[in-house]
Amino acid sequence: MATHGATAPQTIVIAGAGLAGGKAAQTLREEGFDGRVVLLGAGPERPYERPPLSKEYLRGEVGREKVYVHDEAYYDEHEIELRTGTTAESIHTAGAEVVLAGGERLPYDVLLLATGARPRRLTLPGADLEGVHELRTLADCEALRERLRDGARVAVIGAGWIGSEVAASARQKGLDVTVIEPMSVPLERVLGPEVGTIYRDLHAEHGVRMLLDRGVAAFEGDERVSAVRTDDGERVPCDFVVVGVGVTPRAELAQRAKIEVGDGIVVDEYLQCNRPGVFAAGDVARAHHPLWKCSVRVEHWANALNQGPAAARNMLGARVAYDRIPYFFSDQNDVGMEYSGYAPTWDEVVLRGDPAGREFIAFWLRDGRVLAGMNVNVWEVTEPIQALIRSGEEIDRRLLADPDTPLTELLPTTARES
Repeated sequence: MATHGATAPQTIVIAGAGLAGGKAAQTLREEGFDGRVVLLGAGPERPYERPPLSKEYLRGEVGREKVYVHDEAYYDEHEIELRTGTTAESIHTAGAEVVLAGGERLPYDVLLLATGARPRRLTLPGADLEGVHELRTLADCEALRERLRDGARVAVIGAGWIGSEVAASARQKGLDVTVIEPMSVPLERVLGPEVGTIYRDLHAEHGVRMLLDRGVAAFEGDERVSAVRTDDGERVPCDFVVVGVGVTPRAELAQRAKIEVGDGIVVDEYLQCNRPGVFAAGDVARAHHPLWKCSVRVEHWANALNQGPAAARNMLGARVAYDRIPYFFSDQNDVGMEYSGYAPTWDEVVLRGDPAGREFIAFWLRDGRVLAGMNVNVWEVTEPIQALIRSGEEIDRRLLADPDTPLTELLPTTARES
């Protein structure tokens, strides 16, 4: 068994059987850990990936087998005790036990919290009507798949990533789609008005009705939703609704155990909590990032994919800081993009390429330094974009905007050589 340093653990419990938890369990075995691995999932499914739920699986283009992290036999073959439909109720850190719903006490040597996040709910009149959906789980997606039939009318609440992808998928399936969003353009908080406008126009060109600068006042209907009423009084008739207004981390289990929580479970750069032997990864983890010298919580697929394995190695004593640059991707209609970086605020956006033709790279800068970059229908540039971010150097914005200047030439000499 590959362990580093002190006495090797005998039992590792993972609370949360999503992508982060599933990949952590896989990594423990790949690293040679031969002790007991228990993977607890509150839901009924083995670990699966979420990106297809708003895209190809939602549209019915791929089967269920394409969403799972591992095939059904994997867990038995690797002696991973996958316990679906099992909720961890509390953690006794002093006694190193997880108490399950029903009272079973499960001892651990090391514990990983990968409990994920839950959709934010709208507490509005009519929010509990039949036909008001959210999209987080495989069951949510399968309920929506049944509704994506040609001619139906859907109102999508929120033009963030989930809302935008669902709107695009619904239009591809021939539905009548209206998006209601309180900001002035889609994705404004993440991308700003310049790039958000490009996505607004993209959806409009594909026949989505965009009601921007509008909030929702109520859902109307008798038992089943039949319309959405906006805060300026407009009534939007619909056959069903999809609400995509963000998520909140499932940190209650940690909070009850007096583990530090603040918009997620607070962990250090090694993904360890403020209690010995307890780690966190995935959507629920707010991790100290060595590059930005602050805590960052990332809700995207690549973070779960990579942070779960990093936590597993550190649980075995590796002590390797998690310093990956956040990365995510989105496909909407005929526009694909990849985003790298962390830019909660910025003072300038620089565009390179052809925004009108939707083949470009956008860079978010502060004080002349690249915080984040997004390539839209331009490929194989993620590595140099991330290298520009890591360099922390001031970049000549004219060269940054010039598509004839290779991105690698903008890097400091030391970064080019590494």
